Formats: sequence, structure tokens, C-alpha cells
Amino acid sequence: MKPALNQDPHKVRPDEREKVLEVAIGREVRAHRRKKEITVADLSQITGLSIGMLSKIENGNTSPSLTTLQALANALSVPLTSFFRGFEEHREAVHTKSGEGVEMDRAGTRAKHQYNLLGHIGSNGSGVIVEPYLITLTAESDIFPTFQHAGIETIYMLEGEVDYRHGDKVYPLKPGDTLFFDADAPHGPEKLVKLPSRYLSIISYPQDH
Repeated sequence: MKPALNQDPHKVRPDEREKVLEVAIGREVRAHRRKKEITVADLSQITGLSIGMLSKIENGNTSPSLTTLQALANALSVPLTSFFRGFEEHREAVHTKSGEGVEMDRAGTRAKHQYNLLGHIGSNGSGVIVEPYLITLTAESDIFPTFQHAGIETIYMLEGEVDYRHGDKVYPLKPGDTLFFDADAPHGPEKLVKLPSRYLSIISYPQDH
């Protein structure tokens, strides 16, 4: 049975190009309301705005007046300008060309394990940090005890073969194989079967961790 996924990666909002500002304001209003842990009905009572109007604002389907925004700002105890943050915010993208990843030592890295960081975006609106690495193992690479860290990790095998441990199980990984797991469990390459081996390791964890 396939899991039900809530997010459509190809979803587009037909009105988003035309109503970018309205969508940005709506997202901020919803975020501040949820942070205050109040419902749309509660906000309606406080501001005198109808539930229908608040729903339209939060969904970016209407352009609220300054008077309406001021009422919302007062009710949510935030400055009026906070509603425009998402519209003005710079969205980052990192393009790393082949061979240009930054070689670095990650916490837990052992001898001759080459880690190339393929891109990094720090503080961002998603609340999640993602670290994509290209890992290269050679005949000189150490085998080491498994390690643990916060977050979710995805491994995609590109070249060679590795027996990879996660918890009490060992998975034989060959080119094209993927291993997706909770990184809080002990994990790491247990046996280097065919070298050299290369795989993508993508680690994601909460921004405030």
C-alpha cells in the first residue's frame, strides 16, 4: 500500500504570480495566528472581521486594506510591517558545478572519507536545514563504529558497493539503490564491498536543533 503524501511537488497556484503580495500577507497572518494558538473564529471575534474574510486573507484571495491589516496587527500583537516579510524576503538558491563541492570534515568523519558539501542554505523560512554531501570511499578509507545524529538522512548510491548498517540491520547498497532513514539510530558503512564507492548523503534536521 502506497503512503498518502500531502504535498504535490508540481503544484502551482494559478493566482500566485498575479497576487504574490496577497499570498505573502496571507501566509504571515496565518503563521502569526497559529503562533498565538488562536483559531480563525477567535481572531474574528477579536477583530470584528468575518470568518469568511479572514479565510480569504489567509489564502491570499483578497487584498486587505491598511485598516484591516492594522486591526490584524493589533489583534496579533505584531508590527504591521511583519505581514510583508514573506514578500520582501530573499529566497536563496545554490548552484554547485561538477567538481566544485567544498571538501570538508564533518563531525564523525574518519580517515580517507571524502565529504564534499554540495550546497548550504542557513536560516530559512522552511524551518529545516538540509546538508547534501557527495561521499567518496577508497581502499584507504577507515571502517568505523556507527554514529548517530538528529534528523532524517537519505543515501543514494552512485558507484561501487557498500554494506550499510542502520540500527540492527545491514543493507547491501549498489548503484541506483536508496536508503532513507531516521539518523538518530546508529548508522554507517560497515563493509566496503566494491571500491571506489561514491554516494549522495542528504541530511535534514530542524533549524533550531
